[in-house]
Amino acid sequence: MKTMLLIDADNVSIDVIEQAVAKLLADHGALHVRRAYCTAESAVKHQAVFKRLGIRPIVNLAAGKNSTDIAMAVDAIDLVLAERPEVVAIASSDSDFAPLVARLREKGCRVIGLGQAGKTGDETQAVYDTYTVLEHHGKPRSTARTAGRTKAAPAARVAPAPSPAPQLAPSPAPKAAAKPARKTTRRKTAAAPAAQAPTPAPSAEAPPQAVQAILAALPELAQGDAVQLRLAAQRLREAGLLSKSGVSTRVFGAHPTHFELLPEKNPNKVRLKA
Repeated sequence: MKTMLLIDADNVSIDVIEQAVAKLLADHGALHVRRAYCTAESAVKHQAVFKRLGIRPIVNLAAGKNSTDIAMAVDAIDLVLAERPEVVAIASSDSDFAPLVARLREKGCRVIGLGQAGKTGDETQAVYDTYTVLEHHGKPRSTARTAGRTKAAPAARVAPAPSPAPQLAPSPAPKAAAKPARKTTRRKTAAAPAAQAPTPAPSAEAPPQAVQAILAALPELAQGDAVQLRLAAQRLREAGLLSKSGVSTRVFGAHPTHFELLPEKNPNKVRLKA
């Protein structure tokens, strides 16, 4: 099976490129075409990595914001017509390649996307047949530290466990103090009607049924956690709240008073507002 990798090297970092090559080799066994589209400065800066990974840099000297993307799209069509690959992998977090992905699929190619965490939106991932978000080097170290902390936490909680046992022994003494407790309970029951008056207020502020359905599909949001939009989209589709081609950001954006998309410019997470 012939596999082709096209890299938007001005859009993803060099460590993500290394991970993308390693993943494709592990999944498909070979990479017959490896090209990175970038500026001359990027080609010089990363020439050692390109040489080690067998990547051919395609330098674009033309001016313009999307000139490199256009050069990559034109080259992709030429390569597909000439080489006839079964799989085309595009390493980019840019959603502008959606028309190229659709055209490659029409040519009979299976199109795989690989992007960088924190830069890839939910709309970009939905275009490809499969999409993988790759983390930066350094983030695994921070997660390893937090993992070490969570492992140490249970040991601290287990140690104080035997201490409640001695406190249960002197139970006969508090019998005399139990009588005043009855007086306090009578006073509380007498004041209960006044405390029950404001109880209808929470029911008036209860979230609508659509929000309740979203929270049922994503219980992590109710716990105060931020959830990746890719995971949220998968859960919403499983719950029948999002169509196969739908976008999860629109579902959460319909309830701005309850959900918050993070970050605002290129969101990749969602959180329940306090």
